[in-house]
Amino acid sequence: MTQSSSELVNVGAKELKHGTGSSPLHRQLRELLNLVLIVLGVFSAALGLHGFLMSNNFIDGGVTGVSMLLANVTGLSLSVLLPVFNLPFIAMGYRHIGLQFAIRSTFAIGLLAVVLATVHFPDVTQDLVLSAVFGGFFIGAGIGLAIRGGAVLDGTEIAALLISKKSHLLKVGDVILGINVVIFFVAIFVLGTEEALYSILTYITAAKTLDFILYGIEQYTAILIVSEQNAAIQQKIMEELGRGVTIYKARGGKSGADQEVLYSVVTRLEIGKVKNIIQEFDPSAFVVTHPLSDVQGGMVKRTGLH
Repeated sequence: MTQSSSELVNVGAKELKHGTGSSPLHRQLRELLNLVLIVLGVFSAALGLHGFLMSNNFIDGGVTGVSMLLANVTGLSLSVLLPVFNLPFIAMGYRHIGLQFAIRSTFAIGLLAVVLATVHFPDVTQDLVLSAVFGGFFIGAGIGLAIRGGAVLDGTEIAALLISKKSHLLKVGDVILGINVVIFFVAIFVLGTEEALYSILTYITAAKTLDFILYGIEQYTAILIVSEQNAAIQQKIMEELGRGVTIYKARGGKSGADQEVLYSVVTRLEIGKVKNIIQEFDPSAFVVTHPLSDVQGGMVKRTGLH
């Protein structure tokens, strides 16, 4: 399985936020919503595993993939191996993210093990491509719902976060990629080349579904604009899109001239509109965009202007 490292960090920050300054009723409702999301995530992931992957000898990435490989080799139940291999990572999460995170994750992984052991999921399809794609879809959706509930169903990224913190050369994504390359390479010898390739398709689908569940279709993107027509561009963005625009005072590195830089946060669906506005006033403007993992406060939501 694959997780969002920034979202795991946000889980710890949100625990601190919800632990102070909110009413008991608000905290209870929040925890109830967390519980519902975790339960839905568990059943979605269990459907992906039992209903699509296991009958075809496909695996996912991460700790779940390792558990599935060992279940295939040793004959042990996946419902036993999943908690055993995830518990050390939950202990790491407790130390570095928080107690509530560890409790929710223990509950989520324990419930997943129970559901896998007791609930019967029929084989949905015998088509290998459909099994790989929809298995990944339900697993990714399950992971995303669990993360939204403040828990994880797989401890891989917790380990990746800790390794990246201790290494100046490795990033979280590098560690996760390296782990999964090894897992799928081993899968070629354990399961077979075709099964390993389908498993990679499952992993990619799960990752894309996870991104959609966490960030949605309105994934926010930051956009930086340097132009001689900043005032007109700023006004048009605020009028047509209803988005806030921040103005930075800057100085040209080569010319040394003072200039203004516009900074705005829009959805990825609005990037084209912003670029059209820029082209209208200044086709030679310097524009930089990059996706954001989390945005709160300010004029992120539309102001109602059109």
